[in-house]
Amino acid sequence: MESRDIILRPVITEQSTAMMDDKRYTFDVDLRATKTQVKKAIEDIFDVKVVKVNIMNVRGKLKRQGRYSGYTKKRRKAIVTLSSDSKEIKLFNEE
Repeated sequence: MESRDIILRPVITEQSTAMMDDKRYTFDVDLRATKTQVKKAIEDIFDVKVVKVNIMNVRGKLKRQGRYSGYTKKRRKAIVTLSSDSKEIKLFNEE
């Protein structure tokens, strides 16, 4: 897998934006990606130094529409901690 195939999208929530002050960023990653693949992909794409990677599997939630029920898509989430001397990742275009 290539770096752009491993990192799918950043997760933008209230809690994840609060963690950005501590240089911890949250990304949705491919279901088959390992910690070392995620670390290498983040370092290649954003040109930063990664110290630690935490990965968790998020199960799909049960959703209902009338009498029909189904599950949302399962996903894999990675929380990446950067070193203190590396630059920050710009997720938003600030002008």
